[in-house]
Amino acid sequence: MPVADYIPTIGLEIHVHLKTRSKMFCACATSYGDDPNTRTCPTCLGLPGALPVLNEEAIKMTILTGQLLGAVTPEFCKWDRKNYFYADMPKNYQISQYDQPLVVGGRIPLYDQYFPKHQRGGAGADGVLATVPLTRIHLEEDAGKSTHFGTSSGLDYNRAGTPLMEIVTDPAISTADEAAALLASLRQILVYAGVSDADMERGQMRCDVNVSVRKSAAEPLGAKIELKNINSVAAVRRAIVFEIERQCGELDRGLAQRQETRRWDDERGESTDMRGKEDAHDYRYFPDPDLQPVCTTQWLNEVRSRLPELPHALRARFGHDYGLTPYDAGVLTSEPALAAYFEEAAAGSSKAKSVANWIINELLGRLNEGQTDFSANPVSAAALRELVDLVEGGGISGAQAKEVFSEMFATGGAPAAIVQARGFSQVSDTGALDGFVQQVLAANPDLVARIQAGEAKVVNVLVGQVMKASGGKANPKRVSELLAQALG
Repeated sequence: MPVADYIPTIGLEIHVHLKTRSKMFCACATSYGDDPNTRTCPTCLGLPGALPVLNEEAIKMTILTGQLLGAVTPEFCKWDRKNYFYADMPKNYQISQYDQPLVVGGRIPLYDQYFPKHQRGGAGADGVLATVPLTRIHLEEDAGKSTHFGTSSGLDYNRAGTPLMEIVTDPAISTADEAAALLASLRQILVYAGVSDADMERGQMRCDVNVSVRKSAAEPLGAKIELKNINSVAAVRRAIVFEIERQCGELDRGLAQRQETRRWDDERGESTDMRGKEDAHDYRYFPDPDLQPVCTTQWLNEVRSRLPELPHALRARFGHDYGLTPYDAGVLTSEPALAAYFEEAAAGSSKAKSVANWIINELLGRLNEGQTDFSANPVSAAALRELVDLVEGGGISGAQAKEVFSEMFATGGAPAAIVQARGFSQVSDTGALDGFVQQVLAANPDLVARIQAGEAKVVNVLVGQVMKASGGKANPKRVSELLAQALG
């Protein structure tokens, strides 16, 4: 049977580093790029007699994430030991949460901008195309990092003990595109909330993918195959496509699937057998004897006061308050700094749409050309607003404005000063412009005849001729008005 004759079911387990200053159970700093094993202590190294102490901010961030996603935080949660041997888990167990996690339920909104273009129809003003239900969010500690060489391996425990939030979806995803959109949408929400930078290249966000296939919705779910530690959205998409095709192919050949964990090799574009998939009893969970259960109500009110305006709410507001198109609003809300920049630049301007156009078409275009992060943007919001006001007020032409913007981007200079230094001004005086208009009309009798015969669009050619004759200084709006008067 072809792949189209099977129904795939996908669930994600997303591991997110929380943006805390210290680790989950000790005071060691959470930092990146340090020399190996320089951010460790007896607690995160699992030395005998060292006791864990809870990181309160990590708990608040996890509860905050749940509130943002419409989930419930039970009144009590507890901590469990998940027992297994990994070389990079120095205690030989992980402090995690099993049957009483911090967050239960909720839904992740999927933003249409992260789907392929042909799948984007049907989203509301907020850009939410669909939602995926969550099973739970629990908090645990990360392991260290293994680096494998030719004949040996190195262990770096700097990462061991970093607060790690695990977000588990229901098995409710149908396609690789939907899974990729979920990861991109979730990352945007986490960044807006300030709970994580969620940089997959730095390992701050990683994903395990569970895939199963069956022939009809009436059948129970197929065997769950887990793909471990995938570290990019593109790799998740490729892994899911491959795994669905692999399972369908084996089922076609009569090979039953068994629950297992597989390793995804992105360079080779294939998954390979790793081990039989563990169940909960394999980990021998039991309550951690060093950590008492905690009551969450003490943090809920504080957390609710920290709820930010999320991207989809901001997108809808930009459309309503500033008259932006869904596309423009989606671009400008793609990251918090960009959204804040737009609002500052649009403040007090009657032409918010023009401000948006300059940001999207000129500013972001220049930054992308130079592969420059928005944080290094050299044009202040006030300067951009001033430039837009000059154009909209007729002080300079659009062509002149682009030259001014180029110098602003290169030097960080003020628009008015650049306009004065370059001798730019836009001529709006009727007397001065009328001479150019009459000159152009006299030189183009054939175009005049075509306009009078009903070809109204030809007047744009005459506007261009007048602009050229004036050295680009004529006010195009006033030129159009004078041409209309002259042509009757």
